[in-house]
Amino acid sequence: MPSTEEIRTDLADIVNEVAGVPASDVQLDKSFTDDLDVDSLSMVEIIYAAEEKFGVSIPDEEAKNLKTVGDAVAYIERAAS
Repeated sequence: MPSTEEIRTDLADIVNEVAGVPASDVQLDKSFTDDLDVDSLSMVEIIYAAEEKFGVSIPDEEAKNLKTVGDAVAYIERAAS
């Protein structure tokens, strides 16, 4: 089971690849849309990449609740355990 920080780091790499956001900006308290300027299409790509990377499923009804990086990390932690 990866640690919270390992998940955040891997997610930051995904956000960097998909949306061009510097990985160092992807912190737990950051909002994907408000702080990181991730649009809805990029968010779909990020979720897909995260599902593949972490071996979890993130249904659409859950995905819309992932407002911050911390929300996504917490969801991945729960889904992976």
